[in-house]
Amino acid sequence: MNPSSSPSQSTANVKFVVLISGVAALGGFLFGFDTAVINGAVAALQKHFQTDSLVTGLSVSLALLGSALGAFGAGPIADRHGRIKTMILASVLFTLSSIGSGLPFTIWDFIFWRVLGGIGVGAASVIAPAYIAEVSPAHLRGRLGSLQQLAIVSGIFIALLSNWFIALLAGGSADNTWLFGAAAWRWMFWTELIPALLYGVCAFLIPESPRYLVAQGQEEKAAAILRKVEGGDVAGRIEEIQATVSLDHKPRFSDLLNRRGGLLPIVWIGMGLSALQQFVGINVIFYYSSVLWRSVGFTEEKSLLITVITGFINILTTLVAIAFVDKFGRKPLLLMGSIGMTITLGILSVVFGGATVVNGQPTLTGSAGVIALVTANLYVFSFGFSWGPIVWVLLGEMFNNKIRAAALSVAAGVQWIANFIISTTFPPLLDTVGLGPAYGLYATSAAISIFFIWFFVKETKGKTLEQM
Repeated sequence: MNPSSSPSQSTANVKFVVLISGVAALGGFLFGFDTAVINGAVAALQKHFQTDSLVTGLSVSLALLGSALGAFGAGPIADRHGRIKTMILASVLFTLSSIGSGLPFTIWDFIFWRVLGGIGVGAASVIAPAYIAEVSPAHLRGRLGSLQQLAIVSGIFIALLSNWFIALLAGGSADNTWLFGAAAWRWMFWTELIPALLYGVCAFLIPESPRYLVAQGQEEKAAAILRKVEGGDVAGRIEEIQATVSLDHKPRFSDLLNRRGGLLPIVWIGMGLSALQQFVGINVIFYYSSVLWRSVGFTEEKSLLITVITGFINILTTLVAIAFVDKFGRKPLLLMGSIGMTITLGILSVVFGGATVVNGQPTLTGSAGVIALVTANLYVFSFGFSWGPIVWVLLGEMFNNKIRAAALSVAAGVQWIANFIISTTFPPLLDTVGLGPAYGLYATSAAISIFFIWFFVKETKGKTLEQM
């Protein structure tokens, strides 16, 4: 690569690229908010609609299949109509979902609205890392890519805090009525309107991806954006992008196949990263933590507060990742996180496996409750500085320009399907084998992730997207 074509660290317009990356990352905020808002409402929903554990699990997790659908579809839509229009579409779907989720007549129409919102969230989860990677200078890309996860965990935290606050104002329970005689759990979903509308409005204000513009033959527009982002002469950068973007046909999923008809190895690695990120059980913490802590003896109010604290820890650890991802690289952080998750999940498996069962519910006595709380938050810490943000960074940058959107769609779709599997199976696991074996399964996945990273993942620190 011609060194002169690479953007200078001194000429890059950091404020501008951080601003537009932050707007794109609002899609991650929707992702996180939607992930966590169900947390405080799930018990109230189960009581209101008189559902069993299986249907309750489906009411939570079927939205994730919608997210998988949105993720698979986002790549082709983004390549055909652009990254910005895809963001706006995601905002519209999520807005409709937030209104409908608070107005269900049955559990099944509630599920419909959740699936609709899931499609929007899935699309946003694909577009955010792709757009951020495509507008970021190489020396900033890791930190800017981590904004996606920072937005996700911030969305989780704000949703958990909002749930706790609404429940508190409603008398300590999501079952109770609040404003205008509506149940508190309904207001938990209606609060989603604010980030949904903000995302859509802000998407109108940011420029299109220069790599998408080059793929459409709009080099002058792309050059203008690159000059604003990177500074200096960008002619060489345009030539680099042209050399790696297929201009003779629209990107398509067939580009992901090798000559024998199988998926390219890099696509398999992306799918593996996505699946393992979910198989370590992180979303059990954020979907079901209030139910989990209540099951071992904490009150509803204390359970929601514990969950808020966990969400705050997740934000702090993501800031750690942002600080070190471009300094230490992606692979070392992932390895450290995998080791930490394996140890903490193993401890949780032992603690919950030894819990006393009272009236069919595990109860932690003595110091066991404190150990479980501390270990669970250490697990969140281990995930938060590694697999949470770094997987999204890698997915946004590990694929070459020709296949990025399509490959990222597939990888993100797999992530949502894996999330669905974990989220759907947790309530039945809790009812049958208990918390100990469930956490044992997640610990096993964490151990597998160590070897996966060691043998299959290559470092991408400091490389331009055209070098992938």
